[in-house]
Amino acid sequence: MKANRKGNTTMKSISRASGLLLMFASVGASAAFAQATNPAIDGRWDASLNNHGTIIPFRLDISGSGASLKGTFYNGFVPFDGTTNATFQDGKLVLNIEHYLTTITATLKDGQFTGNINTQSRGPAAEYDFQATRHVDTVSSAANVPSIAGSWIIPLDAPTSKGEKAFRFIVEQRGAEVAASILRVDGDTGAYSGTYKDGRWVLSHFDGSRPGVIEVSLTKDGTLEVLQNAARAKKPAEQATAGAGAYQTVSASSNNKSYGEETVDSRYTSKLVAFRADVALAKGLPQPENYDTHTTVRDPKEKFAFNFPDVNGKLVSSDDPRFKDKVVLAIVTGTWCPNCHDEAQYLVQLDKKYRDKGLAIVALDFEEPEQQGSLERERAFVKQYGVEYTYLIAGAPAEMWEKVPQAVNLNTWPATIFVGRDGLVKGIHSGFASPASGEFNQQLQKDFTAKIEQLLAEKASQHVASSLDGSNKPGE
Repeated sequence: MKANRKGNTTMKSISRASGLLLMFASVGASAAFAQATNPAIDGRWDASLNNHGTIIPFRLDISGSGASLKGTFYNGFVPFDGTTNATFQDGKLVLNIEHYLTTITATLKDGQFTGNINTQSRGPAAEYDFQATRHVDTVSSAANVPSIAGSWIIPLDAPTSKGEKAFRFIVEQRGAEVAASILRVDGDTGAYSGTYKDGRWVLSHFDGSRPGVIEVSLTKDGTLEVLQNAARAKKPAEQATAGAGAYQTVSASSNNKSYGEETVDSRYTSKLVAFRADVALAKGLPQPENYDTHTTVRDPKEKFAFNFPDVNGKLVSSDDPRFKDKVVLAIVTGTWCPNCHDEAQYLVQLDKKYRDKGLAIVALDFEEPEQQGSLERERAFVKQYGVEYTYLIAGAPAEMWEKVPQAVNLNTWPATIFVGRDGLVKGIHSGFASPASGEFNQQLQKDFTAKIEQLLAEKASQHVASSLDGSNKPGE
């Protein structure tokens, strides 16, 4: 009996041990399978999109895992913007940039992501082919690399549709690497970046929106030759029609229009020539627009008025108590506009700094008709940047001139209208020079701060008048 009991106990122990081994083996197999289907993807990736056969490289950093997974895009040398949510499951990566209505979907195979980018900006949706491989550091020699850092002027052969006769070209250089942006009256292109090779820089940019690539080379006469790709993004349906590897280029000479604004413009000229700023001035070449005088007001004595619904449909006017006796920054904007994204991040800082001192910011937001139902991008935009100032839905982009009739030559996105405590327009700043514009962004911040503080120091004229005639007595 004792022997049998011992045998039973031994058998049970063996059985239990076998069960544990099977369980651990199963867990190990599951872990191995999970690792095989969802390998670690965090780190730096060399990504690119294909726009009509033009390859536009960009840096994509992936960090975290599971619910904390995130993609980060770069603006020149610095991290700039990121995903609102991301997933990686069974080898499939989905990166959502909801404040741009952009989604990257790709599958990982043999260490490479392939897929597509869908984005919805002003006008039709666009689709690009996408791929990414692990970044491998390479040594870039700065030997014999010409220095092109600084501010340049690009005179134009013909004025743009906005009346511009010249652009600025701002270059930051770190040895063989360069980050550069073209600054126009409505804002900059974002920072294109790249490395010197074969006598030129191929510079590219993508931050969830506005993909672009330019080629820059220094000529013998000391000017810069800037070649820019004038092709436009194609609708997803056109991508499907064209077939794999086939692209229908929309040239700069095409005559398409979107929301009342021509896409045909000398700003999309394929070849531009840039002069050092001091050289351009000495030669008497055309200069860029003055951002503070490009747009004016029809009557300086007319109070600035607006009356638009918020996201909940409630009408909010310039007579609302939140604006009474306040200095108001009224922003003509749209969440489809990359430069408006740039400005919003700065406006959030201004709002926090001056809100309790008497500043009120109000966005007059012009969204495409198809976006006004759900306001999907607008809601994501407000959430992404932490916007707490008033956001009003003013209408469609084509209605801007009708809805903001007091502004003359209003043709930039964004435009910032400075309104004093007396309700009168004190100035209008066209466009927004982002940090990619270097010294011009720094100057803009100084100018905005000085203007706001000057207006905050002023009293409403009606209060001054009432104090002079004694009508505003204590107790009345």
